[in-house]
Amino acid sequence: MQRYFIELAYLGTNFSGWQIQSNANTVQAELERALSTILREDITTTGAGRTDTGVHASFFIAHFDSGIKNLQWDQSILMSLNDVLPRDIAVKEIFAVIPEAHARFSATSRTYQYHIGRTKNPFHNETCWYFRSHLDVDKMKLATDMLLNYSDFSSFSKTGSDVKTHICKISSVLWEEKENQFVFTIRADRFLRNMVRAIVGTLVEIGRGRITPNEFADIIEAKNRSAAGPSAPPQGLFLTNIEYPVELFIE
Repeated sequence: MQRYFIELAYLGTNFSGWQIQSNANTVQAELERALSTILREDITTTGAGRTDTGVHASFFIAHFDSGIKNLQWDQSILMSLNDVLPRDIAVKEIFAVIPEAHARFSATSRTYQYHIGRTKNPFHNETCWYFRSHLDVDKMKLATDMLLNYSDFSSFSKTGSDVKTHICKISSVLWEEKENQFVFTIRADRFLRNMVRAIVGTLVEIGRGRITPNEFADIIEAKNRSAAGPSAPPQGLFLTNIEYPVELFIE
């Protein structure tokens, strides 16, 4: 058996997240169905993480094992997969990796972006949070920089999440203005469930003047989800990058 990483992108609007569920349509279910059909063997995938309902990924990695060798060099496989996948999922590449490679546990960093629309645009309804009220982005940026001073993000973790630790190492954060949107980018070694949306929702409360930047530090230190603001809606969130050690890939 050969292990492969498969790179894909998807618009999450019509899916109940990545992970297979018995009573809902998911990205993982569609991908496994397509792989099993095209490769003519039962394929089970493991994703780099699980995105929630309505969340998108412009870059996502899953791994699977197959009895077919040299699959990454057969471009017709990619074309066939994309033909049978729904239009909101696209497979980009397949890479042969060492047997120990794991889409989730081998990742060294992940990057998310959150998009806030400043003007009404019907073409962005599913890919950004249209927020018409004024936001003081300078104050939001001031608070955002504080994230780099902490490692315990319990205050931004979904209540009831089954995790062993709330420790995450955030390596970079950035707010940018692009094409009438505020775009928040955050990179870390791992993320807690709902973490980015909870951070953005709380930062927006600062931009609206409901919370001060100094109070943001108090929220983080509280280590309590109820201390933070509401979660931003899912449609503005994208997983945009995942990094792995080069030693995992077979030339």
